[in-house]
Amino acid sequence: MTERRLPVKQLVILSICRFAEPIALTSVFPYLPEMIESFGIPENDIARWAGLTSAIFSICQGFTGIPWGAASDRFGRKSIILIGLINTMAMTLLWGFSTSLPMAMTARALQGLGSGNVGILRTTVAELCPWKELQPRAFSIMPLVFSIGAIIGPTLGGALSNPLRVDPRKPRGNSFFEKYPYSLPNMAAAGFFCIGIVTGWLFLKETLETRKNDRDYGLIIGAQITAAFRKTFKITSPKKKNPEREPLLHRKSASDEEATDSGAAVSGQPQEPVRMRDILTFQTSLNLVVYTFLALYTLAYDQLLPVFMHHPPQSIDDSHVSLPLKFAGGFGIGSRRIGVIFTVFSVTSMLCQFFVFPPLARRIGVLHCLRAAFFIFPAVFFVTPFVSLLPSQAAKEAAIVFLLVIRGFAGTIAWPTITILLTNSAGSLRVLGTLNGLATSVSAVGRAAGPAIGGSLFTFGVKHGYVIVPFWTLSAIALLGSIFTWWLVEGKGFGDDPDPNEEDVVIVSASASSASSVIEGTRADDEEDERAMMTEPDYGEPTNLLSYTSTRSSAAVASDDELDMTVDEVQHHWRDSVGSAGVGGSHSYQRHGKKVRRKSSVPIGMGVGFRRLSTNLGSTGLGVGGQSWGG
Repeated sequence: MTERRLPVKQLVILSICRFAEPIALTSVFPYLPEMIESFGIPENDIARWAGLTSAIFSICQGFTGIPWGAASDRFGRKSIILIGLINTMAMTLLWGFSTSLPMAMTARALQGLGSGNVGILRTTVAELCPWKELQPRAFSIMPLVFSIGAIIGPTLGGALSNPLRVDPRKPRGNSFFEKYPYSLPNMAAAGFFCIGIVTGWLFLKETLETRKNDRDYGLIIGAQITAAFRKTFKITSPKKKNPEREPLLHRKSASDEEATDSGAAVSGQPQEPVRMRDILTFQTSLNLVVYTFLALYTLAYDQLLPVFMHHPPQSIDDSHVSLPLKFAGGFGIGSRRIGVIFTVFSVTSMLCQFFVFPPLARRIGVLHCLRAAFFIFPAVFFVTPFVSLLPSQAAKEAAIVFLLVIRGFAGTIAWPTITILLTNSAGSLRVLGTLNGLATSVSAVGRAAGPAIGGSLFTFGVKHGYVIVPFWTLSAIALLGSIFTWWLVEGKGFGDDPDPNEEDVVIVSASASSASSVIEGTRADDEEDERAMMTEPDYGEPTNLLSYTSTRSSAAVASDDELDMTVDEVQHHWRDSVGSAGVGGSHSYQRHGKKVRRKSSVPIGMGVGFRRLSTNLGSTGLGVGGQSWGG
């Protein structure tokens, strides 16, 4: 049987397209409080306007999430992804050159209106890899890309922003970097966007079934560039079959039948309109609720933390301080130090994805991982404000890094697991683009509400001497969101069609003639599939699958040695099997021999030994090997 493999080349190209967005997003965090302050905003109101700046992006993104998803279902994934990248690049530059708060808010709003790529990228990954046993690895790639981008982003933001160290409370000067002190990190981010746009246009293939055969001039030019590069550096491509040695016409191969089953629509056939009731099942709706909660409090916390660290410290001997609850101090550090802290946080988060998450996922499964993460978040939020009470600056920074590492580990678990659960709750590929667009729009409510609520509560809290207010509110929201995870189940997904390795053999008759025909047909089908597998695709491309109707089930035989038995031996063997079951007639069904299961893929960094997650693993409380979840 042909091994199903990840489409490595296309996933790498997709990762390059995605790479610039987390850089642009996270590079803002270190300098955002200073930038808001440079617009003449009072110190106690910085948190509110920082939250509203993020909220307006999410609100506008929510208005256009579903239309962008629907547009990708009609016009193709590639074109919409490229449009989103171009818009985000342009608005990132406008944000960096903003000289007033209204200009900055306008840039964020326009960036949100054209930002529908998160859901569309998810859909593209699902279409590139529709097989459930490969999904843990495929869906862990984009979070990994985000983690790497989140390492570079804060570093760029902290190191490149305000290079002349202009006091944000003073009027801006006339030189370029005095007038635009926060333009440099955004210009660097725009460079990454250019790389992603060019790479996507030249090499990204369309995954929408109805658009796969459309003429793509970008791919044509990309193929010419690749050919010229290979010719210049004398790089030989993998050996392929000579078309002159192939027959003009050939029989329909076993894999051809299944190749047409991967999409709901085929080019040239009318596609039924997607109905909302086909999308919003109970499990899909529940996943969207959980997804929205996760987006709300994670973005709110990430937005609030730089403001908290930039806020002036307060002595515990201050007359306005009344421990253990009444205090309103921060860290009083600048953008460069904040950037270093976020960089350490991002690096450790990526390491957790490789070395901590894998054994946990192997043991307890996707759903239990999500539930565990949802109980980590409220604990981190609850403890965070008390870090400012530590006696030394070094102790404060060490403690906040420790909390950020724990929060990063929880995020490393939560985002890929909720993505897998949401994707597998879809009924088919046909609705997946609209579903992910809907997820973008619905979660935008959380992403808009979170920073707005957090910023407003921070402003309220510090004015009244209670900096704990925003953090404890987020902790309560996180606890509420964790309740909904107990109704989630792991869906079967749309790409895990019945596995030919797990099919039971159908014995049409226990008679001698039927036994002989089954053996002969089995051998003929094996030869046909062997011929169908002769043309190997380039490494990393999805391979053709064998037909269920022509593939001999590995569950049907204990070993290939049984094919060497004579017809009489087979007749006797199957007659005994049928007789022992007490079943006769001309249409009997019988399991026989061992069941051989196809090897499953693992999330990135998980190593070997990872078994395919059962669709009910999360609801049974049992991990791999039947052991109960112990941590």
